[in-house]
Amino acid sequence: MALASPIRLVLVEVPVEGGEYVKEAKIGRAVMDADVFVSLTHFKGHEQAGFGGALKNIGMGCGSRAGKMEQHNSGKPFVKQKKCVGCHACAKICAHGAPTFDADNKASIDTSKCVGCARCLSVCPKDAIQCMYDEAPSILNKKIAEYAKAVVDGRPCFHVSLVMDVSPNCDCRGENDVPIVPNVGIFASLDPVALDQACIDAVMAQPRIPASVIGSGEACSCTDYFKAAHPDTDWESALIHGEKIGLGSREYELVKI
Repeated sequence: MALASPIRLVLVEVPVEGGEYVKEAKIGRAVMDADVFVSLTHFKGHEQAGFGGALKNIGMGCGSRAGKMEQHNSGKPFVKQKKCVGCHACAKICAHGAPTFDADNKASIDTSKCVGCARCLSVCPKDAIQCMYDEAPSILNKKIAEYAKAVVDGRPCFHVSLVMDVSPNCDCRGENDVPIVPNVGIFASLDPVALDQACIDAVMAQPRIPASVIGSGEACSCTDYFKAAHPDTDWESALIHGEKIGLGSREYELVKI
């Protein structure tokens, strides 16, 4: 049996109803094959999104490699030529002839040919090919919300967030810092937007930990803990946009057990 495009083995292009930035989200096939979707999230700060909650865990976490790149930037990778060893693995995997090589056998990406599938990122043995991470924080968050909507639409969902060890940075980093607030607890909801809003409100209601990055200096005077940790972020844009496109509601009733 012939396959028209091998990439379709690992991702599904899912229409985003009401999407303004993403018309078809590139989601991992296994995620979309599930009858019921359950998310478990460690709630924390984030260097680009402001905070990492249910929306980011779902939207970014369930996006394929190409989907993650689309959210972070316009979907075009680039080559760090100092790392390139001229193995041509990227050229062999690319179906569009986008990788080219100079006289020193160093690769570059022809963005006019690149379709943003990110397959070259997955095969480079030296991590020389990377995405640009050039999207504005507010646009990044809106894309995250739209990807999350693509994942949860049309099937039963349940979401759990652990508001514990609320670190200032993303868990994907090789290091982190002292939590910004004391442990709060475990939150759960059928609505990922309401869940994130409740977790944010709960964190904001806690005393800041003095030894953390927001516990002293200029950051100490900022009443928004997430902005204090990362001043250039716009965390609220994800929730505003999520509510706008029908992903959920920021209104909630907190039931303590």
